Amino acid sequence: MKILDCTLRDGGYYNAWDFSTELIHQYLDAMQAAGVDVVELGFRTLKNQGFQGPCAFTTDELIRSLTIPAGLTVGVMVNGNELVGELPQQEALERLFPNAAVDSPVDLVRIACHVHEFEKALPAVTWLKERGYQVGFNLMQVADRTEDGVKALARLAKAYPMDALYFADSMGSMSPDQAAQIIQWVRSEWKGPMGIHTHDNLGLALSNTLRALDEGVTWVDSTVTGMGRGPGNARTEELAIEIAERRGKPVNMVPLMVLLREHFKPMQAHYGWGTNPYYYLAGKYGIHPTYIQEMLSDSRYSEEDVLAVIEHLRVEGGKKFSLNTLDAARHFYRGEPKGQWSPKERFAGREVLLLGTGPGVARHRGALERYIRDHKPLVLALNTQSAIDAELIDLRVACHPVRLLADCDAHTRLPQPLITPYSMLPADVRDSLADKDVLDFGLNVQAGSFDFAETHCTVPTSLVMAYAFAIAASGGARTLYLAGFDGYTGEDPRNTEMNRVVQQFQEAKDALPLIAITPSRYDVIKQSVYGMGS
Repeated sequence: MKILDCTLRDGGYYNAWDFSTELIHQYLDAMQAAGVDVVELGFRTLKNQGFQGPCAFTTDELIRSLTIPAGLTVGVMVNGNELVGELPQQEALERLFPNAAVDSPVDLVRIACHVHEFEKALPAVTWLKERGYQVGFNLMQVADRTEDGVKALARLAKAYPMDALYFADSMGSMSPDQAAQIIQWVRSEWKGPMGIHTHDNLGLALSNTLRALDEGVTWVDSTVTGMGRGPGNARTEELAIEIAERRGKPVNMVPLMVLLREHFKPMQAHYGWGTNPYYYLAGKYGIHPTYIQEMLSDSRYSEEDVLAVIEHLRVEGGKKFSLNTLDAARHFYRGEPKGQWSPKERFAGREVLLLGTGPGVARHRGALERYIRDHKPLVLALNTQSAIDAELIDLRVACHPVRLLADCDAHTRLPQPLITPYSMLPADVRDSLADKDVLDFGLNVQAGSFDFAETHCTVPTSLVMAYAFAIAASGGARTLYLAGFDGYTGEDPRNTEMNRVVQQFQEAKDALPLIAITPSRYDVIKQSVYGMGS
């Protein structure tokens, strides 16, 4: 059995591989004391885009500057796509590994690749072995392959002298039984050592790793505190205890626990890796964890938004991460804004009540309903907000394509017409809204600007709040009352961002007054719905 700790490689997705020399030395001593066999000190890459710390490149020079404790095998990882890209494979390898193993502090090279790169990347094994390196191969995203597909990959591997054939549970969607099944399929063709790299979306990383050991896998990966992309991996501090028990050898966990307290727990509090219900859903539906990681680190996404995106990706497929999919709104609204409907016919000269999604609507429902019945404002609700009597809502407004897709069923059931940039939406969203009474008002997203035209608007963000403000202004409304625009507590950066939109609107030419009539943290005029008597 070999425990391979890849904290400095997999954990680098959070801190751009920028680990200090002091931390690395403390980490190395802790690994040796905890009975870890192999440390993967980082990636080795030829790509240099944006700032990345030393463990993104893990040069021989860097490793030589470290004091490596006796008995630890030193590894680096290469992404398979660098071996099957524009550069001929041998040239890429010569640049990545200019020294033979005898002249390099690197003992083990692992190549991580997707199924479609596997066959083309395999010859790198022979080249590296001839240079004296141990070689491991990590196959990603095999959990959803058929039996025949997995066996075919294992057959390809048979022709090469690698030291370990790994498979990774890339989506974190495997159960122990599924892990065992894949091991049996691989084993029917591949007779050499096998390894597993698990992810903790479903909280099963350790269970899957231990089951793999029971099934005859001899190489297992882990990271300190599970630090790794998305929800992270099996935790070294737990796996080391389990392996020590299986080996019948005591280990010293004290240095590792000190390392956790001094370095990794503070980093975890800062970056927030580890599983949570969003990663759990992503694992369940085979959605790439980077979608979740990106949304959780982006203040624009509320809890509701994250769940809406997960639902969209569950239906549309999210195995491969793409920022374009995630930031769809920005890309959908390129080009000239166009619309067919003018809000003037409904809004001109009217008092408008805009219902936001904050808790203030439900909390003050009675007073809001009384005000609507007495004063008859035009009532506009954001997205699927339904905290008051549906009969009192005149129109709905929605513009974010991912939210629209996730909410399509709800919109088709809700009775109110929907204002949305219909003719600018992608075909799948338009199809989903085919049976809906839609009012087509165009939208252009341009940082820092509000502009109000007859059948379209320009707004600084794809947030539906900004679009709704612009509709009321384009329609020539008299006053815009806000309910359910509570804002965010404490130092939440979303509050600053929303407030910026509010301020930009109020500074725009032809804007109209904004008056919050339920509690709000935004910089608008405040009145109380309870004082708006008949």
